[in-house]
Amino acid sequence: MVFNSDVFLLAFLPIVFALFWIARTRQQRYVLLTLSGYVFYGYWNWKFCFLMLFSSLVSYFAALGISRTETARGKRAWVVASVSVDLTLLGFFKYYNFLAASLAALSSKIAPPLLDIVLPIGISFYTFHTISYIVDVAAGRVKAARNLFEYLTYVSLFSQLVAGPIVRYRQIEEDLEHIDGPPREDWIARGIGFFVMGMIRKVMLADQIAAQINPLIDGMAQLSTGAAWVAALGYTCQLYFDFSGYSDMAIGLGYLFGLRIPQNFNSPYKAAGIRDFWRRWHISLSTWLRDYLYIALGGSRGSALRTHINLLITMLLGGLWHGANWTFVIWGGYHGVLLILDRVLEPWWKAVPRPLYQLATFLAVVCGWVFFRAPSVGVAGEWFRRMAGAGNGATPAGPLAVLWVWFGLLAVIFLPESWDIRFGTQRRWAPVYAAGLFIAYLFMKQTKTVFLYYQF
Repeated sequence: MVFNSDVFLLAFLPIVFALFWIARTRQQRYVLLTLSGYVFYGYWNWKFCFLMLFSSLVSYFAALGISRTETARGKRAWVVASVSVDLTLLGFFKYYNFLAASLAALSSKIAPPLLDIVLPIGISFYTFHTISYIVDVAAGRVKAARNLFEYLTYVSLFSQLVAGPIVRYRQIEEDLEHIDGPPREDWIARGIGFFVMGMIRKVMLADQIAAQINPLIDGMAQLSTGAAWVAALGYTCQLYFDFSGYSDMAIGLGYLFGLRIPQNFNSPYKAAGIRDFWRRWHISLSTWLRDYLYIALGGSRGSALRTHINLLITMLLGGLWHGANWTFVIWGGYHGVLLILDRVLEPWWKAVPRPLYQLATFLAVVCGWVFFRAPSVGVAGEWFRRMAGAGNGATPAGPLAVLWVWFGLLAVIFLPESWDIRFGTQRRWAPVYAAGLFIAYLFMKQTKTVFLYYQF
C-alpha cells in the first residue's frame, strides 16, 4: 500500500484514524497500530508479514535477555545473536543473488546457483530499526520494552515502515508511553500540514519531473550533452522531492497518531561541503551509519589514515545498503572519497566563497546521483560520456522536460523545508489544507507511482 493511493487515502487512513481515537487505553492503541501496520504491509504480500514478525520477536526477546543479564559478555552474546539473525535475513533476501552473480562473473565453478527470490519491501528499514533497538538496549541508552505490542507498534508503524525515516525506539519511546492521551488539535493540524506538503512534493513535483526525464534516461545512448545534463539535474530534483515528500507524509501521519517522528531533510542541496550535505540529507540514515557503524569501527579516534578508512568502509556499506548493485557500491565509495577530501582540504575550502562552495558541492552530488540512478555501471559510464560531450548523440531534451527541471531547481532554491513552515493550527486553516490536498489528489490521479525508496 502506498500513501498516494485511493485505498490509503479514502479507506485505510480514515478508518485507522477513527478507531485510534475511539480506543481509550494504551493497549488498545498498541494493538490497533500493530494490526494496521501489518495490514498496510501485507497489502503488498501478506506472506512477508511473518518475516517481519519473526525479526521483531527475535529482537524483542533478545532485549529482554539483555536486561536480565548482568555480565558484559552475556549482553554481547544476545546482541550478536539478534543482529546476526537480522543481517542473515537481510543478506539472503537482498544480496544472495547479487553475490552469486558477482562470483559467476569471476568463475562459474565457485558461484552458487541463482534463486528466485522476491525482495521483501522495506526490509532494509525495519531491519535497521530492530538493530538500533537491540544495540541501544545493550548500551543502556534505552530500557527493554516489556509490552510486546508496544514494541511491535514501533517496528510495524505504517507511517515509516517501508521507506523510513529510520526512527530509533528511544526517539519515540516517550510518545509511545503516553499514547493513550487525548487528541491534541495543534498536533493534528501540524500533522495534516506535513502530510499535505509531502503529498504536494511527491505528486506535483517529483512525479511530474519523473515523467519528463525517465524517457531520456531510457534512451541515454542517443542523448545530446544538454539532454544528459537535464536528465541528471532532473533526477536530482525528483529524488529529493520524492523522498522528502515521503518523509513529510510519514512525519505528518506520526503527529496524527500522537507520535513525533524526527526531521529527515534540511535543505540538503544548499549544503556547503559533502559533510554538510550528509548532515542534511536522509538525516536518519546518515546518523544511523555514524552511530552504529562508523563509531563502532573506531570513528575518528585513531590516526588520520584509520579515520579515512572508517569513513570509506561506512559509505561503501551505506551504498550497498541501498541496493544489490555495483552502482550503489560505487556511489557509496564515491561519497566516501568526497568525505575524505572534504576533511583533508578543509583549510582550502574555508577560503572559497560560500556560494561557490555550495555550487561545487551540488555538482558533486549530481554526479553521484548518476551512479545511483543508472541501472548498470555501463549506463552510468555512457551517461557521464554524454554529460562530458563525448559521443554523437543528438537527441535533445524536450522543452517540457527543460521547463520542469528548471521549475524543480527553482523549488529546491526557494521552497522551504516543511520544518521551516509554521503550519497554522487554528480551524480557519482547514480549508487551506483541504484545498492543497484536493489539488494534490487531482495530480495523483493522473500519475500513480510508488515512492523511489520503496525499492530499498
